[in-house]
Amino acid sequence: MTGENLVGTVVELEVGPVAHGGHCVARYEGQVVFVRHALPGELVHARITEQNAKYLRADAVQILTPSPQRIEPPCPYAGPGLCGGCDFQHANVVEQRRLKATVVSDTLRRIGGIERTVVIESPGDDGLGWRTRQRYAVVDGRPGMYAHRSHDLIQIDKCLIAHPDSPDVLGRRWPGVASVQSVVSSEGKTAVLTDSDPGGRVVEVVRGRRFRVEAGGFWQVHPAAPETLVDAVLSGLEPVPGETALDLYSGVGLFAAFLAEAGCPVLAIEGDKDAVRNARRNLHDLPGVTLETGDVDRVLNTAAGQGLEHVDLVVLDPPRTGAGKDVVRRIAALTPRRVAYVACDPAALARDLKIFGRLGYGIASLRAFDLFGMTHHIECVAILEPVDGEVAGAGALR
Repeated sequence: MTGENLVGTVVELEVGPVAHGGHCVARYEGQVVFVRHALPGELVHARITEQNAKYLRADAVQILTPSPQRIEPPCPYAGPGLCGGCDFQHANVVEQRRLKATVVSDTLRRIGGIERTVVIESPGDDGLGWRTRQRYAVVDGRPGMYAHRSHDLIQIDKCLIAHPDSPDVLGRRWPGVASVQSVVSSEGKTAVLTDSDPGGRVVEVVRGRRFRVEAGGFWQVHPAAPETLVDAVLSGLEPVPGETALDLYSGVGLFAAFLAEAGCPVLAIEGDKDAVRNARRNLHDLPGVTLETGDVDRVLNTAAGQGLEHVDLVVLDPPRTGAGKDVVRRIAALTPRRVAYVACDPAALARDLKIFGRLGYGIASLRAFDLFGMTHHIECVAILEPVDGEVAGAGALR
């Protein structure tokens, strides 16, 4: 390919497989092209939007040969050059989940060297009306959504993936702020946050237990997600009363609470001080929980120096970047009989599972959940256990 600037050029592409990030892969004159708004197998006209030495990015602007799975996007703001919040509105929900399953399987194989067929579990929705926390950009007082990989504001009058009970923030002006966020809790309470007014707290309810959460803090955004993930973690770990447990990146105490209710002493570690403050309130009735504030790797290192040599169970729900080799090594050194890894990014999951594999831990089960309809995001729960089925000794938290 010549060194000419192709940005803005419309080219014809045969669209190949889906890739992580909400696009499909094609080739133009031998160079990789990441194409949005296309589906595998389609023939499209695509406009080049970005160019570098390694690859091109493009938007499919005309579908010459459509996939049988293609539909008209339900949202009028979904499409080339429009709102960048959704990736797959042009595919039916069944196809969206098949694409996500393919991405997880391919990513595990490509990065982790792990061969595994993945099936996506549905929360029972149609991919719309689920997002209980939605942030909008504000430019010159007007709220909206940015176009994909852009700071161009797309003004919208309604977001179709936002929960229907969310407070209306799109129908008014927001002078002097850069963003505004709408929040609706599982109790139906609402909050509106801006960068100048972070708001207060809301209460979320899971399995009948109440959790106080900062309105702008971390909480799963799909109404079904907290209980779905708790069920997956508990069914995978199969906790036995008296077994010791670690809850890493523990947030406001979601997993720690139900491990403790199952009779397990729990050491919960979280770096966010507001989350730990709320966790102390949320877990005050569970004397078997110990809360520590700080970096997970540092706290684990300190605990090891103070005599922590073994735990029976570990649950970790790290940020999108993953846990990393140091944390994984410290977990493996504690020889848990099972580990539940909750992951929101398949690439980070694959990297960490590869490290676990080198340290003797294999995948007992892996479940994937479509808790982010219309987007490329996905949540996974991997249950790990020693490959030889043996764990040295039985320890206690000190």
